[in-house]
Amino acid sequence: MNPDDPLLRILACPLDKGPLHLLVPDEARSSEEALYNPRLRRRYPVVDGIPQLLPSSGEQVTEDEHEELVKRMAP
Repeated sequence: MNPDDPLLRILACPLDKGPLHLLVPDEARSSEEALYNPRLRRRYPVVDGIPQLLPSSGEQVTEDEHEELVKRMAP
C-alpha cells in the first residue's frame, strides 16, 4: 500500500471503528508494512498488500513501541 491509496480513507479498526494509519516500513529494522490504531495501540499486518483486519490478527503494542510507531506513521 502507499500513503495516497484511497482505500486508506475507508479502512477502519475492527474494534473501535476509527481510522487506521499506515506504518511506513523502517529501513533500519526492515519491518513490514502495517496499519496502526494509536487510540487502542493495536497494529494490524499488511500481507502481500492485503490488510489483515480481523480483531484476532491485531497485535497490542507496548508503550515504548507505541512511541516508535507514532514516528513511523505516514503523514
